[in-house]
Amino acid sequence: MGFKDTFITLFRRFLPMPFSIAVVLSFLTFFLALLITTPDNGNTSYAVSVLQYIPEVATYWETGFWELLAFTMQMMLVLVLGHVLALTPAVDKAIAFFLKYCKTTSLAAALVAFLTIIVTLFNWGLGLIFGAVFAKKVGEHARQNNIPLYYPVVGAAAYSGFMVWHGGLSGSAPLIVSDANHFLVDQMGVMSMSETIFSGMNLFSSALLLLCIPAFYFLLGKRSIPKEFKVPESKTASDTKIHAAYAEKIDFSYVFGRFFGLLFILFAFYKAFILPEQLSLDFLNFNFINFTLFGLCIFFHGNFFNFVKAAENSIKSSAGVMIQFPLYAGIMGIMKYSGLMIIFSEFFVSISNEYTFPIFTLFSAGIVNVFVPSGGGQWAVQGPIIIEAAGSLGIPLPKAIMALVYGDQLTNMIQPIWALPLLGITGLKVQEILPYTLMTMLIGTVIFILSLLIF
Repeated sequence: MGFKDTFITLFRRFLPMPFSIAVVLSFLTFFLALLITTPDNGNTSYAVSVLQYIPEVATYWETGFWELLAFTMQMMLVLVLGHVLALTPAVDKAIAFFLKYCKTTSLAAALVAFLTIIVTLFNWGLGLIFGAVFAKKVGEHARQNNIPLYYPVVGAAAYSGFMVWHGGLSGSAPLIVSDANHFLVDQMGVMSMSETIFSGMNLFSSALLLLCIPAFYFLLGKRSIPKEFKVPESKTASDTKIHAAYAEKIDFSYVFGRFFGLLFILFAFYKAFILPEQLSLDFLNFNFINFTLFGLCIFFHGNFFNFVKAAENSIKSSAGVMIQFPLYAGIMGIMKYSGLMIIFSEFFVSISNEYTFPIFTLFSAGIVNVFVPSGGGQWAVQGPIIIEAAGSLGIPLPKAIMALVYGDQLTNMIQPIWALPLLGITGLKVQEILPYTLMTMLIGTVIFILSLLIF
């Protein structure tokens, strides 16, 4: 057994399911808060202080548990609507066009990684679901045509888009700081997307990732031994046959359905390009993205019946995010209200200088992301510290912001919560893809550090 096989075996044997990981991280964060942030109560002993502090930390966790309900709903809609759109006949035809080139594991994995990264740069939710559906279609294509395939490598390639999402058009931190009313506007002003997402540094790193990650999966596919695999069956709305005479005609009306979907699309176009006094990307936020996706889904499915059936089929793949996000919100509550996140961030700032600050920011953001897998939530807590430190060290603020972005992207490759929709769609287990996504993280580490040093 080679090193790679031993590595994969260890992951499969000792890594629990994603929900269990979230529970373990909850306990770990709780104990870290007790260990590091317990206040000094003067005359009482440390043990007594810890016992008195336990209910307070539990309150932090419970407070955080409920704080991200609106954000969780936004995330659920992005995932569900992205999946619904990926199940439309138009997307299905586009995927079918590329399937004919998926003749080996190498070609399939490289193509899945390449296209998923491109789609994710436009929208992270659509990219995540597109990659998952594409990987599943590759598996079905291989089974139907007796093509030898190592399915976990293709599944891992479908998750590689999350290495670029925060530096794409739907990235949380760049979108937040481009808003004229964002919460740090008095400290840093407004940062246009031309300074962050469309900066030379980010375009350089994104281009390198677009080249290197598919190349990595192509080489990985060549060294993978094909084996038997099972692809879960699915049934889209278009597969369901119901006699229209027994239902309301409006449910199956393509004219009314497409008209209603078109209203969403036209209003989104009006809000984005006609309503603003000058052309900008300020309209890009989660509400706008979900509003537009809603209209596109209805329009391309054609009628309400097909749309609702596709949504019912899609919700299952996002259930894991819904039940786990409150746990991570509780973790964020502990880190936020106990000051644990500030301690982590300030430690890296304290050992930084003008040259090492972006690198340490990247690593601190990567660590925090394991406990708080929310780009927007992470920026809300780390942002003020990073901006203040960058200003005192003379670091350009856009570079400091993108250093956090890169750190967040890196550890997405080992943070399983966002892989849950992909796992649900492909039928894979987290233990099967994580060894390969970890290797992807190492490639990204080199590229991001290189970008921060060059620019």
